Amino acid sequence: MWKRLLETTKQAASLVSKPVVPAAAVAAAPKPATPAAANPATSAASSSASKGDTAVADPKLCTLKRRSSSRRAAVTPATAVSQASLLRLKQAAASKKTTLPSSLPQAAYAIDEDDPPEALTKALMSVLDGPDDVEEATPSGAPMEDSEDDEEIATSNRILDFEWFQSPPSRDPLMYWRREVAREKKKHYIFKNVESRRYTKLMQLCANKLGTESTIEFFGKLGRETGVKEFNSLIRLCLNKARACTDIDSAIEYIFRAHRLLETMRDKGLRIEQDIYGPFLLYLVDMGLLEEFEMFTAFFKDANPECFTRIAYYEMLLCIRIQDEEKIQELCHSVEDYNEEAHYDIAESYMLAFAESGRKEDLITLLDLLDLMKVSGSKYISNIFKSLGKLELENYAEKLLQEMRSKGCADGNISSLILDYVANIPNIMVEDMLVSFHKLHEKFEVAPSIAAHDKIISICCNSSKIGLALDVADHMCKSNSNVSIESFHPIIHACEQRGELHMARPMYDLIRQHNLKLKSETFRSMISLFVKMKDFEGAYNILTDAEESGEISTVSLYNAIMLGYYREKNHNGAQMVMSQMQIAGVKPDSETFSYLIVNCESEEDISKYHDQLRQDGIQMTRHTYMALINAYARLGNFDMAKQVLLDKEIPRKLLNDIKSTLVGALASNGQVLDALHMYDDIKQSGGSLEPRAAIALIEHSRTEGELDRMHQLLDELNDSSSWFEGCGRVILYCVQHNYPDAAIDLLKQLKEKDEMSTYMVVDQVFGQIWEMDATNLDLGMVLLHSVKELGLNVSRTSLDFLLSACVKLKDSQRAQQIWSEYESAGLSHNVLTSLRMYQALLSSGRRKAAKKLLKRISKDDDHVRYIIDASRMTYYSEDLKPPATIRFGSKNRASSKQIVTTNEGTEG
Repeated sequence: MWKRLLETTKQAASLVSKPVVPAAAVAAAPKPATPAAANPATSAASSSASKGDTAVADPKLCTLKRRSSSRRAAVTPATAVSQASLLRLKQAAASKKTTLPSSLPQAAYAIDEDDPPEALTKALMSVLDGPDDVEEATPSGAPMEDSEDDEEIATSNRILDFEWFQSPPSRDPLMYWRREVAREKKKHYIFKNVESRRYTKLMQLCANKLGTESTIEFFGKLGRETGVKEFNSLIRLCLNKARACTDIDSAIEYIFRAHRLLETMRDKGLRIEQDIYGPFLLYLVDMGLLEEFEMFTAFFKDANPECFTRIAYYEMLLCIRIQDEEKIQELCHSVEDYNEEAHYDIAESYMLAFAESGRKEDLITLLDLLDLMKVSGSKYISNIFKSLGKLELENYAEKLLQEMRSKGCADGNISSLILDYVANIPNIMVEDMLVSFHKLHEKFEVAPSIAAHDKIISICCNSSKIGLALDVADHMCKSNSNVSIESFHPIIHACEQRGELHMARPMYDLIRQHNLKLKSETFRSMISLFVKMKDFEGAYNILTDAEESGEISTVSLYNAIMLGYYREKNHNGAQMVMSQMQIAGVKPDSETFSYLIVNCESEEDISKYHDQLRQDGIQMTRHTYMALINAYARLGNFDMAKQVLLDKEIPRKLLNDIKSTLVGALASNGQVLDALHMYDDIKQSGGSLEPRAAIALIEHSRTEGELDRMHQLLDELNDSSSWFEGCGRVILYCVQHNYPDAAIDLLKQLKEKDEMSTYMVVDQVFGQIWEMDATNLDLGMVLLHSVKELGLNVSRTSLDFLLSACVKLKDSQRAQQIWSEYESAGLSHNVLTSLRMYQALLSSGRRKAAKKLLKRISKDDDHVRYIIDASRMTYYSEDLKPPATIRFGSKNRASSKQIVTTNEGTEG
């Protein structure tokens, strides 16, 4: 904020032939991406630099810190790795080498060189869990009565189909063959699931065009039987169409189409479960369709007699929906004669309906009529406790817990139910929830379970209570001896996502204190946190702990540290990681070479690492090809970047991704035309552009007249996050090249998808208007009006940018309009806003109005006094032509007073 004010003063001073404000006193303008960020330290430095030119003292840091300042303070400069840590790592790696077996484990079958291939297959199968592989490898069409010998031959042929010795030998052949067999096993599972999803999607598309009945008939003629999943999909499609109807008659038509589908399911003998009838009955309840509801409930009870207890829940919801109090009381008191388990299931359905609808008194009445001993054994007991928490019925929750305790229910189940109760109490703080949780455990003499603690840790992490989550984890480890490291994974994830990096040290100390066994992914996540903190000493210590465990592969951990060094542009540190890998005998993998290649500073280094990768027999991966392209493009050798695509070893399934990488690399390095030509080739060949490449093209396309191309690239973005990012960049393009209608249309689309995030884009738009060399204030006012028409609240940041643009253009009339917009948006005129308005009035020559406004500005802050003095020295310069209203002759002072009075009245 301070910097933007000073920048505006600098821009105005640049128009004066003899500027008074020194250049060192003016801070750089902020980027629009973070328009609200202010740097008081910069202002202080600016004031100090100009001390000799102005009478302003060095301003103190008297503005509020940003909310994230406490977190950033914990992120220290990169720490050097001590020789002691490196020596400890070397010793750990050496000890790990001595404990490894000198050869591969012997197979169950002993083989000689003269044995046939089947013997080799049996030996390998004994290592690779042969029975499972035999089962998976057996063709699905094979008859069940085949002999065991036939199955062995089929299995052998299946495995011997692999080209075992065609590709370059891996450093670990056993691992290579294990991956190949696992990949074949996975194919069967993936094919079945993907095929089912595609079939369901195809049915939905056909149903939209042909109708549901014609679709079923069509697929039946193709010999494809329609199952429960497909019927469920078609019924859901009918429901969605019914919800989209504006009149009830059209909705009824789709309802009866769904009814015919349900009848077909019943005739085929398919079971109609709750996931099918539940959404259907809820829709009828929401619409208040009584006759249709009665007809369908009768149908469902006839088709599936076991569902009548659950349908009671929807019947009670309907009574509550239509406010039939007499029926509600009738159903409520009918439970007095219940004594069978099925009857209690009906009563529990009523309880859930009352709880969901917030009918506390009816729920209390029902609980008083029931035998709590039988309620405590309900299959819906978890939902009941959640409902008691929502309605704050602590007495009944304690009664149920007492009944379960007397029945000898497991402590773990009771602990989970206590958490269900306390976690659903309305508006409860996490700390208060923990107090209630432990209080109830002490009251009923139950030890908190690990499952309950895990849920509490997740709740704490979702509430940004990382420290509290660590306290819970510590308590859990002290009270239970079989805690797994997975309990800490939500905390690790929260630290990374929420920027609480400083919590990594106490978390790792806690893990070591309780001697928890870490897995490879846990070690890597912890190293990543330390690396982001720039604590490479701590990262190496964790790596040493992993080496000392001797049970995991550590190459990915070395890669994580190497990546951290490259992010810090510390190439010497990355090379030190490579040296440590060689000392420890850890072979680099494709990820290692990807990092090395993409950060090369010469083409000779690229060739060196590429050749070394080939010599080591490491498989080229997607990321390796991408690294080659990005490395060559960054060094300006675009021909070599394009030649990467000519590699015949590139798998066909990776070709589109690698082409997209080339498009993004060309666009990011100034070759936008080549990137667009490559994009056209991809489209002509039937391919599509990856989101990152499309965004890179949008971002670096600067030429005017490419709006249609921008929309085409935007259509390439399918997922919501990338589309939002790309749409924001297209809007900025429209602002830059003055396409207001297109920008407004895209803002409307953004609002429909994510209103809260749209405000960030709006701030960026007004920030760019202020930042442009040729400030287009007319476009800014049009967009301001459109933003208000879309129902969006104009933020202070957006108005600040517009007001700064008025200062830049010396437009006091527009500044007055924007000044009134603060009040319309319910925003007060704070000190920074008043200073901008003061500058706008001064720059346009309205000195008396500026002087009047200055009286209302508090001058206690050193920054404020500095900006006022700098503005005066800029706009009151002798070379600045005075306004015509104050150039008076000595002979007509009387008439000039009238003019001044008239001007003041207009300005007011």
